[in-house]
Amino acid sequence: MTRNDDDQGTALPVARVAALLDAAVAEDEDAAATAYEELKARLPPEEAADLANRVRNLRSVLTRWRRRGQELSALFSSARELAELRDTDALLHRLVERAHDLMGTDVTYLSELHEDSDELRVRSTLGAVAESFRALRVPPGMGLASKVVRTRSAQWTSVYQANRSIPHEAGIDAAVAAEGLVALLGVPLVAGDRVLGVLFAADRSEHEFVPEEIALLSAFADHAAVVLQTARLLEQANVAAQEAERANCVLEGHVTAMERASAVHEDLTAVVLRGGSAGEVAGTLGTSLGRPVTILDGELTPVAREPGTGGVHYSAPDGTLLAAVRDAVEAGRRSGRCVFVEGGAPLPEVAVAVVAAETLLGAVLVGYGDLELREVDQRTIERAAQIIALVAVKQEAVAAAEDRVRGELVSDILRGDASRRRELLLRARAREVRLEELRSVVAVSVAAERRRSASEALRRAVPGGLVGERDGVLALLSPCRDPMTAAQEAWHAVRGVQQEPVLAVAGPPARSSPEALGRCFDSAQRCVRLLKSLDTADGTVDAQHYEPYMAMFGTGGAELAGFIESTLGPVLRWDEKHGTQLFETLHAFADSYASPSRTARALHVHINTVTQRLERISVLLGAEWRAPEPLFRVSVAARLHALSRRVTAG
Repeated sequence: MTRNDDDQGTALPVARVAALLDAAVAEDEDAAATAYEELKARLPPEEAADLANRVRNLRSVLTRWRRRGQELSALFSSARELAELRDTDALLHRLVERAHDLMGTDVTYLSELHEDSDELRVRSTLGAVAESFRALRVPPGMGLASKVVRTRSAQWTSVYQANRSIPHEAGIDAAVAAEGLVALLGVPLVAGDRVLGVLFAADRSEHEFVPEEIALLSAFADHAAVVLQTARLLEQANVAAQEAERANCVLEGHVTAMERASAVHEDLTAVVLRGGSAGEVAGTLGTSLGRPVTILDGELTPVAREPGTGGVHYSAPDGTLLAAVRDAVEAGRRSGRCVFVEGGAPLPEVAVAVVAAETLLGAVLVGYGDLELREVDQRTIERAAQIIALVAVKQEAVAAAEDRVRGELVSDILRGDASRRRELLLRARAREVRLEELRSVVAVSVAAERRRSASEALRRAVPGGLVGERDGVLALLSPCRDPMTAAQEAWHAVRGVQQEPVLAVAGPPARSSPEALGRCFDSAQRCVRLLKSLDTADGTVDAQHYEPYMAMFGTGGAELAGFIESTLGPVLRWDEKHGTQLFETLHAFADSYASPSRTARALHVHINTVTQRLERISVLLGAEWRAPEPLFRVSVAARLHALSRRVTAG
């Protein structure tokens, strides 16, 4: 470089000028001073001063750019470091640390914006000492932070307390004063259209923030906001993934339970189709759930247990259902759903009623198991209850049809139509009964509502026999050769399923023909009617013992009871009122050929006692009661009454 000057003709060497510029750029003070002195000697004073000033400006600009470059380098380095963090709390803390290093202020902190309340809360600090400041919450619209959020731009003040353009609030001012902060610079953390929070750099002395500082913190905040938003999204994605995994586990559990339930439903359906029993349903359900299962009938008594039900308590020592279980069954009857039983083990865990229309057919009780009883399992138990209802209804229909068929067969046999003998033999054989082997007939009298259960009990107790209803009485045709033995077996079989009175009357022994069976049943049925007229409803009776009385009175009726009352009424009432034994004496007198001495020996009392009792009887019945005709009637009435009392007692 040269300089031509027409006035002075002075020239500057290019090498010296280049040396001066190189020294200035390299910030080499000694070299710059030497080059400048050499050039100064060749320039007028004014130009030399201008050259010195320009060199200083150049050095200042270069210094500023170098510092800016260093800051940007530190900024990008911080951004890369922050991008590697995934934990939000750790990221916020590191963000504040890097901003503190970049700005070199006394305190650096970050306030997070809560969008639900528009409240700013201090989340992370560095350099702060006051606990109140670290827990600061900025209400909406207050403080420098709210101004930053509202404007979405950097806001600063050299003296916070004196700045009246900032909306002050007592709590904020107290916290700032406790920390001793004076100058504050806040920049927004903006990601997209959302403000995530505000990043602050603060000094405890008055400080004018220059544009370079504001730009630096703003640039850092822009990078940090993106990283923070990314970290939050990743965190949300992780949470969503974990929730999805948990949901998938739950779904897998539901799928497994549904597959198990589907298999159980198939098994239960197969039970119905093959005509299975409640016991098979209990076994299938118990095996599937891994729990003890008990099935109750319409009387709430157990009919099936599977498996390991011995550890489940559902009834009191007297056999009645426990109150908690009964309440659960009743609640299940109303709702049609599983009901959890209060009280815990060893009581059942759940109970569900077995219902058809409005009729309670029973209940299913399920005990505790190792796995939780899920909703799908509860629905399975409810389906099992429905299957049991179907089985019960089906069995009821089959039993009704069988009762009708057997009843028709029994009626046809008892009619004694010899022309239909071959047909009757075939029909009986279809019921696995050999008609030619039937030897005894028993008429069983029970209450109408108990006849179905009594009929089932008799069929189970008498294999090879036939049971049917005829004229309100159950007719049992048995292969047993002794009618009284058959009657006793029938009485015990029916009493085993019910506690109500049961009257079993054995007809005369029958020959192996339908005609004989019919006549034997007629005799047993007439005896039943006779005994009912004597108010006898329970016990076993041989109809042959009552043949004389049936011949005398037919089937009894009101005239038989009236006969006993008119003949012996005063004696019976006297005994009941005074606790005496006049009737026993009268009965023994009739059986002892009207001999007082024989009567005394039969009763094991002194003859005078018999004489006194007979005198009292004469007062009650009249002095003529010992005459032949009155004595006959008294003897018949006494024997009838004694027989009826013996049946009732025995």
